[in-house]
Amino acid sequence: MKRSQINKAYLDACDCFARHCWSLPPNPRWDITDFGLRDFENFGLVLINLAEEPEYCEKLMYARFGQKTPMHTHRVKKEDIAVRIGSLELTLWQDLPSECSKGAEFAIQINNSPMKVGNGISFILEAGERVTLTPGIYHAFMPASSECIIGEVSTANDDINDNFFLDPDIGRFSDIEEDQNALLRLLSE
Repeated sequence: MKRSQINKAYLDACDCFARHCWSLPPNPRWDITDFGLRDFENFGLVLINLAEEPEYCEKLMYARFGQKTPMHTHRVKKEDIAVRIGSLELTLWQDLPSECSKGAEFAIQINNSPMKVGNGISFILEAGERVTLTPGIYHAFMPASSECIIGEVSTANDDINDNFFLDPDIGRFSDIEEDQNALLRLLSE
């Protein structure tokens, strides 16, 4: 990923947060990734770590329409993904997609209530809504609106050892090509 893309994504996220009166704490830890795919416009996410404690973590995420977070799961992490601004399209699988029947329903928590969703069938969460994902649930998401601010509260976060992407070519952190001066340093640097 080029440093110029990181800088632009940082400025775009800051602009969105400012327009929606979303204040960040002092010195947040930023993470901007293309998941190692070198295609930030289609596979990209801006993450800001707001809290990193042994028992829990909190993140704020920003993405624009067309930017997908690829299908992945966690073995340990349980997370709530909440839409703060915009709308978010999610696709879930109860287990490894190759071992599930597409469309077969399973129960998850949406807005604190048990709901049925279909394996591989996308659904939309609007601003204020949230989904609770337990370990082993495969999930991918992307904004259904022009841009989206997404919150995440989860059990302890281990980005290096607890992200399992369906596509083996995907990595959690991006290699950086220095084509301009950095506006900020990412947590992976």
